[in-house]
Amino acid sequence: MTTTVRVDGELKKECDLIFKELGITMSTAMNMFLRKVVSVQGIPFDLKMNTPNKETQDVLDAVLRGEGLSGPYESVDAMMEDILRD
Repeated sequence: MTTTVRVDGELKKECDLIFKELGITMSTAMNMFLRKVVSVQGIPFDLKMNTPNKETQDVLDAVLRGEGLSGPYESVDAMMEDILRD
């Protein structure tokens, strides 16, 4: 069976280069992806929306705890002095 998929031209070129290095074709890669979808009964990678990575989440959590905060400052010069000191 043949399936047609629209893919951004630059993305296709980049993928073709990677697949060539791996010794497979775009068709083989797509079949591998689709077999994995069936195997896991879903998309075989995480789909996330606006989820911060661990480092960002750690900083956000620290801010919520009031840790690692600076200021308030008397002036912009005082703030810059504090920033550049670190």
